[in-house]
Amino acid sequence: MPSTWLITGATSGFGRLVTERALATDAHIIAVGRRRDRLVELVRQAPTGQLTTVELDLTAPDAEAVLADVVRAAGGLDVLINNAGYGLFGSVEQIGADEARAVFDTNVLANLTVLRAALPALRASQGRVVQTSSLIGQFAWPSSGLYAASKGAVELISEALSHELAPTGVKVTILEPGTFATEFAANLKVILPSDAYASTVGKFLHDFSQLPPEAFGDPNTVADAIMTVTALPNPPLRLAVGADAVEHIRASLRSRLAELDRWESLSLAPAQQTV
Repeated sequence: MPSTWLITGATSGFGRLVTERALATDAHIIAVGRRRDRLVELVRQAPTGQLTTVELDLTAPDAEAVLADVVRAAGGLDVLINNAGYGLFGSVEQIGADEARAVFDTNVLANLTVLRAALPALRASQGRVVQTSSLIGQFAWPSSGLYAASKGAVELISEALSHELAPTGVKVTILEPGTFATEFAANLKVILPSDAYASTVGKFLHDFSQLPPEAFGDPNTVADAIMTVTALPNPPLRLAVGADAVEHIRASLRSRLAELDRWESLSLAPAQQTV
């Protein structure tokens, strides 16, 4: 029996590529996106009866109810690709409350909205969940503080979720892509730094803007990885995709371990009494 997939952010980037691949396996796809023209394009390309499109802002108050109704109408769910996201870069100090709220609303709260709508059906099918994070869900660069924090939240929510769902047979994988040639870089919001942050945030943003095309990986690599892990009986909890993701995450972990070792004696020292 063909499987049923729910894919958010299905109209571009990794979501679009995974949608196309899953359709090729005869799966029924619930494709969620905000752009009607892109959804219509997907319908034109999809085999008849295999695609259900949902034009939806995942931060809308009724998003959970809309998605739950669509999943029920589909008769269940086997795979969730929780992929919608919003990019925001700038110094921590200069990102205002409204901008910070927007990135957490989309990357964290909307992610939870999708989970709440999908998990009852996924438990019933012992299904698969792929949570899209980022290499900077594991650490932060200058300018990435708020975005990295939102992806770090996805990482820890997903880790807890994997433990909570373990008895049900549902498997959770956190996807940590590196830098790939998608529309993400073109669509992200950048808050230009003040002079106080020119040497840190400004330098990073300048250097990033000067990267050659070959520095951006082929997004098909990520789509292929997603298709592979959803089919594994015991998929990894975390999957870094791209040489840069593996390199930078490994360096971050080594640095954190070295710092832990360096300050272990202070961490274990008896508390100083105060008079």
